[in-house]
Amino acid sequence: MDALPTATTADAPIFDPVAFRLTPQEVALTAKAREFGQRVLAPRAARWDREASFPTDNYRDMHAEGLLGVCIPAEEGGVGAGFRAYCLTAAEIGRYCGATALTWNMHVCSTLWTGALTEDLEMDEATRAEHRRRRRVHYDRILRDGAVYSQPFSEGGAAAAGAAAFGTTARRVEGGFLVNGQKIFASLAGHADYYGILCTEQHGEEKLSRRDTLYLGVPATAPGVTVEGEWDPLGMRGTVSRNLVFRDVFVPEDAALMPPGLYFQAASRWPHMFMTLTPTYMGLAQAAHDFCVRYLRGEQPGTPSVKRRMYPTKQIAVAQMRVMLEQTKALWFQAITEAGPDPTKEQVLRALAAQHTVMENANAIATLAIRTCGGQAMLKSLPLERIYRDSRCGSLMLPWTAELCLDRIGRDALYEKGETD
Repeated sequence: MDALPTATTADAPIFDPVAFRLTPQEVALTAKAREFGQRVLAPRAARWDREASFPTDNYRDMHAEGLLGVCIPAEEGGVGAGFRAYCLTAAEIGRYCGATALTWNMHVCSTLWTGALTEDLEMDEATRAEHRRRRRVHYDRILRDGAVYSQPFSEGGAAAAGAAAFGTTARRVEGGFLVNGQKIFASLAGHADYYGILCTEQHGEEKLSRRDTLYLGVPATAPGVTVEGEWDPLGMRGTVSRNLVFRDVFVPEDAALMPPGLYFQAASRWPHMFMTLTPTYMGLAQAAHDFCVRYLRGEQPGTPSVKRRMYPTKQIAVAQMRVMLEQTKALWFQAITEAGPDPTKEQVLRALAAQHTVMENANAIATLAIRTCGGQAMLKSLPLERIYRDSRCGSLMLPWTAELCLDRIGRDALYEKGETD
């Protein structure tokens, strides 16, 4: 009889360092995330899902491990991970707890967008110096105190998809801004220390413009900030994505996470920034495949040590899952490798295709895994049922939902810029 793996058996990397030519930093970060995920995140994941409670303990431990500052520039005390290094690391986190990975993404974006990404954008020297001074205040809170930032996007309209100005507004007053509006599905609501709010600066009675988007760090304790609504969803239950409401919330000018106009430049010139939700689902796809293989080999903890791998129908199903997984990995890895300012049309189309593929295939692999493993896979005592529910949510997420990806791919493949019929 084959020996069963012990609880300390290390999972293989999602992306083999040699085959995918990972950098030394990427190898180290993904290995750290994988070890941390197995040791800390996986044993707790069922609790956050069952209670629909925020994984506060995980964030406390991520601070101790240095993971909250993974994308803070090294010269400012952080790890200095770039876009691809972050994506690969987040995928490993997603294997073990989807909700933690997804909310961690919201936090990390506040440092990735204001850090490495802004270095590729145009600013005069004075504006860049002021931006670096201001962001250092936010970075110090994260590194010193373990402050957690969120990244609420959605408002129930077209703004999160980039088709309209944000309805949440900021009006200049002496010393700063007054913010009014609402964000829905705001992950970390009630649990973040600061909310990175995308809002539109008001200029009198002028029509709101996307060019006037501001990115402001609003303290959770600021007067006028409230969290409303319940949170009892199908999946990603630990994200606690309730509604955030802002009523005449004063935000000092120094709280700006980006200078005026810079977010619009970033969204226009660095579109891969909207792919940062995908690593979580890349990890979930791998987790569903891994569960199925362990189960059929009689090696899945919490199930009888009975082998089911000898049946041709099971072998074919695993082969289908593996083909789908490898296709997803290859396309996604290429897209995150190409990420940068001013991508070509083909690179943007590939990014959209990768987004759609990851979000749809994660759930397709989980669905096939449940059918292949059978009745036990439905038990809440096992992780596959949770992986299935968590993976179903990805294709719904703005700004690049599965539907919007298909719409843009079809239109942009058939039309060159400026063409009409």
